[in-house]
Amino acid sequence: MATLPHLRAKEPAGSLAPRKPEETVIALATVPFWAPLSPPLGCAVLKSHLGQHGYRSTIKDFNADQQLWGAAADYFKVLRDVIPPDMVGNFHMMAFDAMTMHLMAWWRRRDPTEYHEFVKVIYQRKFFVQISDGQIEALDRILDRFFATLASRLDAMLEEVRPSIVGLTVYSTSLAPSLFAFEHIRKRHPQITTLMGGGVFADYLHPTSPNFAYFLEQTAGFVDRIFVGEGEILLSRFLKGELPDERVYSNSSVTQLDMSGVDPPDFAGLDLDAYVQMAAYATRSCPFQCSFCSETVQWGRFRSKQPRQICSELKQLRHRYGRSLFQFGDSLLNQVIDGLARELIDHSANVYYDAYLRADPEACVPENASLWAHSGYYRARLGIESGSKHVLDLMQKEIAPQQAGEALRCLAQAGIKTTTYWVIGHPGETDGDFEETLSFVSEHATSIYEADWHPFYYYPQGQVFSKKWSLRHGIDPQYPEEFRHLFLGQMWVLRTSPTPAEVFDRMNRFRERCRKMGIPNPYTLVDIHRADLRWQKLHANAPPPIAYLMSGRAAPPPAS
Repeated sequence: MATLPHLRAKEPAGSLAPRKPEETVIALATVPFWAPLSPPLGCAVLKSHLGQHGYRSTIKDFNADQQLWGAAADYFKVLRDVIPPDMVGNFHMMAFDAMTMHLMAWWRRRDPTEYHEFVKVIYQRKFFVQISDGQIEALDRILDRFFATLASRLDAMLEEVRPSIVGLTVYSTSLAPSLFAFEHIRKRHPQITTLMGGGVFADYLHPTSPNFAYFLEQTAGFVDRIFVGEGEILLSRFLKGELPDERVYSNSSVTQLDMSGVDPPDFAGLDLDAYVQMAAYATRSCPFQCSFCSETVQWGRFRSKQPRQICSELKQLRHRYGRSLFQFGDSLLNQVIDGLARELIDHSANVYYDAYLRADPEACVPENASLWAHSGYYRARLGIESGSKHVLDLMQKEIAPQQAGEALRCLAQAGIKTTTYWVIGHPGETDGDFEETLSFVSEHATSIYEADWHPFYYYPQGQVFSKKWSLRHGIDPQYPEEFRHLFLGQMWVLRTSPTPAEVFDRMNRFRERCRKMGIPNPYTLVDIHRADLRWQKLHANAPPPIAYLMSGRAAPPPAS
């Protein structure tokens, strides 16, 4: 396809010359796969910030495209025939992990035999199963359709928006489709400047990780500029020609954003009916240092908006877009939730909100939980991680299982849905520790709305304990080095217990315990509705089912 006249630029792609706002059209986008529960907050925040500086931008969320997600559903249907029912672990999460690597291998493949060998290694290492050539070919037909559809959607976006700049927010689960998108844009329209940012640079592609230099080398032809960490100030300075001539920019080199002066996220142009919830944020970073987390590494110093500002933004967003159900993208809401709850009640905000919460002592006070519930807090996402005091100490969680259990009971009694997250196989976790986790799940089953568990992942850089673990235990590549080019890097495992096989066994045992106790792990709207009905039977003051909240049939939260 020839370069369209409106895409011909005087400056080469990636130029550092100042961009005049009236001549600059920016497309901000996300591609699959990332849970599309709420619209892309990162893009909406950037769009709002750029608007304050006079730049026009459009958001395109391909991650909400039902046809692209249909490919994932078909992919998982094939996997159901590959993986025995008693070995699925947390199927959706682990299947997404495997598909993420398969997507990258598909995009990077050159030798069919080598490619098939690597896909077999993926499934042997992830699920300890053998996948046949015929099953790989069935999966490949699905991936062929996925990438063809994505290319078509990208072409339509380029024709409609006619951007001079395309920026993608990228996560580890969307890395391969994002790089495919960058390469496709460069082939079709070489004058477009391509910019990349997102959470993938907090761990898998952390700038000091062994993967990063290889990534830079392999993407030099189609990713022009890379923004690591907080992007608002960096991006606006780039557009104004105020940054040095470098390919990688980090927010560690600029003043962090003053959150007291930001405008609400700008979701204009998105089909908001495609999402279960709206998106919002109140803080950046985290005041804690859990061993496995990359939040503080990515965002730096913890900062927060004032409760009155947060309340005002929620009211503005509700009025502007007609949606009253919000998901906060923060790592934790603990630092502001009391003040926010009072502001929401005092100003009759009439919103429901979903946010991560730490099981601190304040969460064990019934009066606090009641206040939060009355303000509209309908789901608390809690990183319980383990039921073992030994493991929680290893994680630097600074929380005991008894405290976590009391927080669960307190929140559940207030009707707040309690989504719990668990890390299986943290370094040093013994089988006895894991049995304590299973006992904890059994003891608190009626206070747990849902459980979502995943294996421990290690990254050489990006986690709070990355360096400490590698020095103490040593590391090994998870996949044979001869396949490195097929997934654009490497993943590592620590030379310590528990082993990958032990972790996988515990994943399956955790699933069985949840099944036995009736604790769901919903991934579809139908499953979520069933989980809501269970919660209403368990707790008389539970919030309305999410289906009612989405439809607008639910009354506002009781502000009393």
